[in-house]
Amino acid sequence: MSELEDDNQLRAMILLLEDPDEAIFSEIKERLLSLGAPVIPALENVWESTFNHNLQRRIEDIIQVIQFSHVKEELRLWADTGGIDLLQGTLLIARYQYPDLDEEDIRRQIELIKKDIWLELNPNLTAFEKIRVLNHILFDVYNFTGNTANYHAPQNSYINNVIESKRGNPLLLSILYSCIAQGLNIPVFGVNLPEHFILAYVDEFTERKSPDEEEPILFYINPFSRGAIFSRREIDTFLKQLNLEPLRIFYESCPNTEIIKRQLRNLIASYEKLGYPDKVKDLNDLLEILTYHADPGGLFS
Repeated sequence: MSELEDDNQLRAMILLLEDPDEAIFSEIKERLLSLGAPVIPALENVWESTFNHNLQRRIEDIIQVIQFSHVKEELRLWADTGGIDLLQGTLLIARYQYPDLDEEDIRRQIELIKKDIWLELNPNLTAFEKIRVLNHILFDVYNFTGNTANYHAPQNSYINNVIESKRGNPLLLSILYSCIAQGLNIPVFGVNLPEHFILAYVDEFTERKSPDEEEPILFYINPFSRGAIFSRREIDTFLKQLNLEPLRIFYESCPNTEIIKRQLRNLIASYEKLGYPDKVKDLNDLLEILTYHADPGGLFS
């Protein structure tokens, strides 16, 4: 914004977007795009003050491009720094659909749930007892549940919608569940099981002597079924039903980048069914960022 003398000059530049000369329009558009996110308030002010529908449409397109570019940059940075904060990763995907998302409000709501669970915990509880407390608060007090009536709706794949509606698909309920659990130092992590994402309670008191040794998992959790607890044997049976080999990755925790990649694939499938090719293209662009920045060798692709 430093190259602009004042708000009037910026407004005058934005108004030139309605020029019928394509060369002028293209030049102004590129200059505005180069300014990035700081120019959005000025674009919105002009949009609100004009009745020129063509100008409004052009402004909307520019704002959308700027916002999407910002999401891509943030997602690339998140992946490059290890994707440590799972909640931040899923908030970035939500921001794609909801650019004005109040992320702090989402975090505050999650903190409230976490606090209610924390009040019921004590150091003497076993792993099973901790999960019972977590299940009680999430599913009995806050009434979170799996959305079986509208399973494939894209709304089930956005964390803000899930928190507001209290309904979600297996993946988003698992993301919410694990973010809360980890925030309370309960070692619950995502497992990339085909067809149905689940969670694992990792034995925090047993350390692997080498990466080749199996991850010490006490039990598994299915947030889509109100936090039902089950064992490795149920995964064996499930994989046999799907005619899949019992690969190690189906039993052990996966990186956060893999969880967000799965979220993107779910959204792509949802929008393909609904017939939104532009959204499918955008989401594939985001998926490509994670594929090449989080996993350059393609190991988890």
